[in-house]
Amino acid sequence: MVIPAIDLRRGCCVRLVQGQSHRETVYSREPVKVAKGFEEAGAERIHVVDLDGAFTGEPGNLKIIEAITETVAVPVEVGGGIRDLETIEKVLAAGAAYAILGTAACENPELVEAACRRYPGRIIAGIDARDGRAAVRGWVDDTEMDALDLARRMVDLGVEEIIFTDIARDGMLTGPNIPALRKMTGAGAKIIASGGVAALDDIRAIGKLAELGVIGVIIGKALYSGRFTLEAAIEAAKAAGHSS
Repeated sequence: MVIPAIDLRRGCCVRLVQGQSHRETVYSREPVKVAKGFEEAGAERIHVVDLDGAFTGEPGNLKIIEAITETVAVPVEVGGGIRDLETIEKVLAAGAAYAILGTAACENPELVEAACRRYPGRIIAGIDARDGRAAVRGWVDDTEMDALDLARRMVDLGVEEIIFTDIARDGMLTGPNIPALRKMTGAGAKIIASGGVAALDDIRAIGKLAELGVIGVIIGKALYSGRFTLEAAIEAAKAAGHSS
């Protein structure tokens, strides 16, 4: 499954390099149109990040998220600044199929457990790692927590899907970190790969991990910068036996 990404900041569709707020490119001022285009190109799911929420801890783009979920029929997963049950409820009420917990996954296991109990199958843990260690708060802070240990803990708390991002690769178009991805499958969750995809061969390489439990790949910058089309990416994933 190829999952195109929409990063929202001040109502626009943007991309950041390695999550750094001062390294921003605005790709569109009409994110709803971008989402519709992704659906029309064959996306089975759309990944939306509220960057304002990630940096401030308060959701800043709920109206746009709601407009996106009202416009497309495919499931939308939403992350960014979701750090309490109230915000999870707001995001799901805005039409999101899944809520992604990042910083909260690291720092608040009680929240993860409560959320998984209340919304079974709808809570995704977003684990962002730098050199194998988890990072939090929009990647500003590194922790001493091993990313695989954190993933295993999430599974114990009821999480079924994990989005794994290698920060060093994100927005850099340098290719995904396949060894790190392979290691993360040891947690026992379904894994969605994120960060670094630059070419269709990268999608094929990730596709070969499908039997280990890698169910999808999130693609952002490569699509926006025209490296390949979403249609071609979906085709490559299917050819690699990664279309589930």
